[in-house]
Amino acid sequence: MAEKRACIIGAGLAGSEAAWQLAQSGLEVDLYEMRGVRPTTVHHSTDFAELVCSNSLGANGLTAASGLLKAEMRRLDSLIVACADAHAVPAGGALAVDREGFARAVTERLSAHPRVRVHREELTQLPGDRPTIVATGPLTSDAMSAHLQAIAGHEYLFFHDAAAPIVAVDSLDLSIIFRGGREGLARKGQKREVTPEDAGGDYLNCPLDRETYTRFWEALVAGENATLHNPEDHVFFESCLPVEVIARRGLDTLRYGPMKPIGLTDPRTGRWPYAVVQLRQDNAAASLYNMVGFQTQLKWGEQTRIFRMIPGMAQAEFVRLGVMHRNTYLNSPHLLAPTLQWRDRPDLFAAGQMIGVEGYIDSAATGLLAGRNLVRRLQGRVLLEWPRETMLGALSHYISEASPKHFQPMNANWGLLPELATPIRDKKLRRESLAERALARLESFLQDVDEPALPFPSQTTIR
Repeated sequence: MAEKRACIIGAGLAGSEAAWQLAQSGLEVDLYEMRGVRPTTVHHSTDFAELVCSNSLGANGLTAASGLLKAEMRRLDSLIVACADAHAVPAGGALAVDREGFARAVTERLSAHPRVRVHREELTQLPGDRPTIVATGPLTSDAMSAHLQAIAGHEYLFFHDAAAPIVAVDSLDLSIIFRGGREGLARKGQKREVTPEDAGGDYLNCPLDRETYTRFWEALVAGENATLHNPEDHVFFESCLPVEVIARRGLDTLRYGPMKPIGLTDPRTGRWPYAVVQLRQDNAAASLYNMVGFQTQLKWGEQTRIFRMIPGMAQAEFVRLGVMHRNTYLNSPHLLAPTLQWRDRPDLFAAGQMIGVEGYIDSAATGLLAGRNLVRRLQGRVLLEWPRETMLGALSHYISEASPKHFQPMNANWGLLPELATPIRDKKLRRESLAERALARLESFLQDVDEPALPFPSQTTIR
């Protein structure tokens, strides 16, 4: 085995996961994190793997693509998923976490690991003498960004992400706001599938009638935005649009998006409201809730004024207001192989949101893949291209093989997987079959390549 220590730059979700995979394989790791000596515009602590937007890591059941990805990662001893499971808060069928407890757990487990050496410092360029995983994330510092851009030889692509506000639950009027999840009721003879995130009664719901909704919509679209200075600052990723941008697309767009009322019965009226703002538990004590789908670039004063128009939130105390921040990602099909190696520099790997995945778990998954392949490189073994039938493999192949001209960030989804040999029309049955095939293929692959793994946990069931 090579004597060199592995270097990981960035202790976010991907970097933390990569460090864990290397250290658990018996290798020495230098983990660099600049927070603690240099803050970012959106992080609030110096803990590793801090969640800066939603506290939800997506659906947890195997009939959801994100749930399948988590199941595959549990099989591979994922630190991120293990800490998320240990610090879960009620969120229906989704895996949401107490964000402070989760980040603290990741930090403590890595800091205490005998083979991980933590460095609280900013690196402005990649080390040239050590195998490295760069996982600096979408908020890569200007100096490191310039260094990576020089190495890449291709322009970066830019988009903006946003964080939703968080409110103190004791400042809400719970005589107006009701608790409940979507019921999956049929209306006018049309069936509606309930997503795993909808299930259960874990959400607080602020009901709006037509008149209140219209006044709120008018205020939202007229609200004053924070100033964004660069041309690329006005480019948004479609799956994480600011709520006011969605609203400007039409009067009813919010009612078919983050404010959809379907399946939510207001106990005061016995009917579905005209529109609903949902709040999701954000910490284990259930004292903080975040506004689901309400990422925004409104000025902070405007956020307070407009969001207090929502029924039940007239006296809302915002412990964190929404923020915008520029996210940077690489044109990975030009640069990376399916192993997540830089194509022209085999000792350099990249992982996390900066390589073009969207979502917390997806970012951590690429750290897992990069970490395991760097282990194999240091051990002198053949690097792995994970099976396309698995969600892990589908993501890594998308990152390296999508059209460079039209490349945009992607999260785990069923469309990335190869079709079944025998087509199944029923959506639920098709997804169950895809999940069963993925887990079976992962099992055989791990045995074929002699890759260490944990037994499948009991929660790995089709549901």
